[in-house]
Amino acid sequence: MTTPSTARPETSNAKARVPTVAENAAAASAAVATAASASAHADDSSTGVQPDDRVATERDLVRGVGGRRALAVLRLATGFIFLWAFFDKTFGLGFSTPAERAWINGGTPAQGFLNSDAVVGPLKPFFASIASPASDILFMIGMLTIGLAVMIGIGLRVSAVVGTVLMLAMYLAEWPFGANAASNNPLVDYHIIYALALIVIAALSAGDTWGAGRAWKRLGIVQKMPWLI
Repeated sequence: MTTPSTARPETSNAKARVPTVAENAAAASAAVATAASASAHADDSSTGVQPDDRVATERDLVRGVGGRRALAVLRLATGFIFLWAFFDKTFGLGFSTPAERAWINGGTPAQGFLNSDAVVGPLKPFFASIASPASDILFMIGMLTIGLAVMIGIGLRVSAVVGTVLMLAMYLAEWPFGANAASNNPLVDYHIIYALALIVIAALSAGDTWGAGRAWKRLGIVQKMPWLI
């Protein structure tokens, strides 16, 4: 008589695979990336801007920290040039503008230049024709707003356009192409350098480092009208 064999649970030869440290790290990184992406999409939806329409930040355009800091120094220095010109011409600080010719003392910052001997060349009659109290006001507003905006790091595109037009106008007013011109270079003088600096600062969103550029770009009105960046 045969004894039925006792049923024994079958044991599997396959052992449970334990994830490696590298796999755990990769999984954690993927989870962080997913969370960051979800947060970004949430920010986009809150402002009504689609992810593909988001404005590039300075970090997107300039990878190196040193490069971003160098651009920040260039931005602050360029903005200070315009801001200092405003204060010097307004209060007559004694550098390019003596106190008796200060704007607050009845001076004419734009008219004084447009009607001076510094303006030469074939466009001299045109620049003399636009010399007026209105040109003084517009010139000084331009100097103040460009200087403040560039130093703060906001409105860089508008500042670049307005500043470039202003610098080109002054460049043509001095007409550096002829002999005995005030400029020491017939093509590239400081007006051109200032204009190029403004363009580079705006093109690379240099207001993000040591400035208010990142917070400015997050404003709803700025995201809807990128020309305000």
